[in-house]
Amino acid sequence: MDDVVPVSVRRSGGRAGGRARAGQGVIAQMPWAQPVNPDRPTEPLGPEGVEAIHRSALRILSEIGIEMLHPQAREALAAAGCLVRGANVRFGPEFVMEMVARAPGAFTITPRNPDRAVAIGGRSLAFVNVSSPPNSWDVERGKRPGDFATFRDFMKLTQAFNCIHVAGGYPVEPLDVHASVRHLDCLFEKLTLTDKVVHAYCLGPERVEDVMEMVRLAAGLSHAEFDAQPRMYTNINSVSPLKHDWAMLDGAMRLARRGQPVVVTPFTLAGAMAPVTLAGAVALSVAEALAAIALLQWVAPGCPVAFGSFTSNVDMKSGAPAFGTPEYMRATQMSGQMARFYGLPLRASGVCTANIPDAQAAWETGQSLWSAVSSGANLVYHAAGWLEGGLMASPEKFVLDCEVLQMIQRYCEPGLCATDDAALAYQAIAEVGPDGHYFGCAHTQARYATAFYAPIASDWRNYEAWHGSGAEDSIARGHRLARAIIGAFEPPAMDPGHREALAAFVERRKREGGAPTDF
Repeated sequence: MDDVVPVSVRRSGGRAGGRARAGQGVIAQMPWAQPVNPDRPTEPLGPEGVEAIHRSALRILSEIGIEMLHPQAREALAAAGCLVRGANVRFGPEFVMEMVARAPGAFTITPRNPDRAVAIGGRSLAFVNVSSPPNSWDVERGKRPGDFATFRDFMKLTQAFNCIHVAGGYPVEPLDVHASVRHLDCLFEKLTLTDKVVHAYCLGPERVEDVMEMVRLAAGLSHAEFDAQPRMYTNINSVSPLKHDWAMLDGAMRLARRGQPVVVTPFTLAGAMAPVTLAGAVALSVAEALAAIALLQWVAPGCPVAFGSFTSNVDMKSGAPAFGTPEYMRATQMSGQMARFYGLPLRASGVCTANIPDAQAAWETGQSLWSAVSSGANLVYHAAGWLEGGLMASPEKFVLDCEVLQMIQRYCEPGLCATDDAALAYQAIAEVGPDGHYFGCAHTQARYATAFYAPIASDWRNYEAWHGSGAEDSIARGHRLARAIIGAFEPPAMDPGHREALAAFVERRKREGGAPTDF
């Protein structure tokens, strides 16, 4: 199709506080900016509820303990005075709180392009692309296993949209690339197709060390410069209930010792991997997170960490995970209260259980994203493209989700709620009076171009106009826009010497065999 700019964008482009081009002219979008949440968080728990969950988490840690499946982690915790019996570690409450107090309340991650630095903490929001699905789905080919070409397409979308601040995990797992070298190929593409913050999976020492070196080379940093401040990050998950595995702990400790942030995210599904009650599920997730955070602060005092909330529920009829539910929303808000209680940044997610980008996907993802905003989250994983409970990624949904993310960014702009004389518009009200309209008055004419949010995927025409031009639904629009953005994509600028050094490293590590597939 030669007309790659949707009617709604052509008609309304240039509004909403200045627009930046993306996809080489395919869409007009809001410029790169990190939103700052202007609202007080929603807090369903009173002070006594926060204290109850805190005390329950400490009791879990001190009386039941956590299985820490890394010998060096257990040795470190034993040296710190924790009670170690086999793999089980019991943590004293005073030790836990002393370690948590070491963690910074906020930090900034600076990628190879310093203009794309991302603040984590306070009221800052950062949105992350969909991460880790093994499959992809689009309207033409349906569901299929992930491959490298599709991985690259998602990285292009990740770079193209300004409302995506972080290039997190693999948007789809490229199963056609051998696992021993997959991290090398994927990170090379991430670091060359994007200039945003990137992530390392904790899947063995070689992979973690390779990714840190690749991030260093891509930015042209010395080892000391890399270690001096956050340049990338990882996210680790506990094995709920009550367990941290070897690979996650190993990678987290390696990154922490070099000053790179670690997000600790227990994956607790109420009714399956956690108690069926929200308070019990959140208390379990807090205990699992605090165990890893205490370890990291012991081995690398002051290293940047964040508490990740990923507590939802299962369908009690089938046992399948459910997302975007009322329980998911409340658990995220409760987790936000706990993160603030400990003075830690919060990670949440934009997730759904739907199988295609339909109405169910919209309402579940919308509820998930709104729970992240209302909980005071700082880092929002899977903010664009997630389907089927994380088993699929969709380019159509990526585009449609970015519409919602832009709306959230616009919602956060402080100017919307201005109450100065210009905003109160008394002169305009007097000028128009009871018989006129505001389209032509001077106050409107001076502001119409930036007064309201301008959509990238929504169609605001009436039924007749929409139907007469082909009756394109939202999935079809998302598909058309995704293909146009990918087709017009041009990589961001990169220093040729840095790219050459990065390519040489990848080639050498491939000759050496990459990373072992068993550990």
